[in-house]
Amino acid sequence: MKLLAPALLLLIMTQVLSAAEATFFLGTYTNNPKSKGIYVGKLDTETGRLSPLALAGEAKSPSFLALSPNGQFLYAAIESGGGSVGAFAVGPDGKLTKLNEVSSGGSGACHVWVDATGRNVLVANYGGGSLASFQTKPDGSLVEPAASFIQLTGTGPDAKRQDKPHAHSIYTDPANGFVYACDLGTDKVWIYKLDPDKGTLTPNAPPAGTVPPGAGPRHLAFHPNGKFAYVNNEMGMSVTAFSRDAASGALNALHTLPTLPDGASATGASTAEIFCHPTGKWLYVSNRGHDTIAVYAIGADGKLTWIENAPAQVAIPRGFGIDPTGKWLITAGQNDHKIAVLKIDPASGKLTATDQTAEVGAPVCVLFATPK
Repeated sequence: MKLLAPALLLLIMTQVLSAAEATFFLGTYTNNPKSKGIYVGKLDTETGRLSPLALAGEAKSPSFLALSPNGQFLYAAIESGGGSVGAFAVGPDGKLTKLNEVSSGGSGACHVWVDATGRNVLVANYGGGSLASFQTKPDGSLVEPAASFIQLTGTGPDAKRQDKPHAHSIYTDPANGFVYACDLGTDKVWIYKLDPDKGTLTPNAPPAGTVPPGAGPRHLAFHPNGKFAYVNNEMGMSVTAFSRDAASGALNALHTLPTLPDGASATGASTAEIFCHPTGKWLYVSNRGHDTIAVYAIGADGKLTWIENAPAQVAIPRGFGIDPTGKWLITAGQNDHKIAVLKIDPASGKLTATDQTAEVGAPVCVLFATPK
């Protein structure tokens, strides 16, 4: 028995260590007593069970988040005040140490992104209708002034909501050569060339992709193969599929589909977040107000086929995230102050509820860390 004890202990330790956990961060609004900033949690990717959430770092309304490719630094769009970007060092336990905070150059900083090199951080300013890029120092802090600042121009057909540009998100393509920015105010997805060494953005030719008039593009998701891109339209309650030319960066619209089922009322509803499944088989879009996640199958030609609208299990699912294994989806309910875990069917992509939820004040972004 004495000889078996160490082996048994080793087996138990191996089983414990092999239990896969995915770390995720939550961006929140802090205009409520339930939130103080950015939170961190862990998801058991075998069972879908959540660990208790912990405050990772205090900040004022750090809505959307982005991680450096090596996972050592986190950047947040700080919506309070005039709009800024916060830089944080990520500790082994997920706790954050603030490095610095710089002005985003425009009001309503609402989305951030880190390029593939980790040397450039991009930000979209909704209120100011502008974009900016910042280089990073080796310690992860942000360099001032901005490497590039772009003031967008133009309008859309909705005189109330599209009287000027409203930059809502910004991304680099998988090859890190182009930058795409969704502008709700002009119905454009603006395209720029990125110089990764200098962090500068220059206009592309063609300059933009276009969604239907008055649709109001919000967020974008690239297909894993880089050949297609998908944009959810906040005002139009729809999603537009694009083919993408990797050489020129051009976006060519394939079709636009509704994000609500036939007969559903769009009153008080708007889309929010969009993600492709890691396998490239399915696309997911959140509907606020209707409080569902629209699920689509992605064809070989990039076109979409609606599968279902699954209950998000939260009120106003402003954000959600898919874990790196592709087994689970976590929704963030801005209005009911909770997150919920949904199981992804590996054969159909459909979503089913679980009993896993957690409370946190006004969560609006779910960001999974990439396993190293």
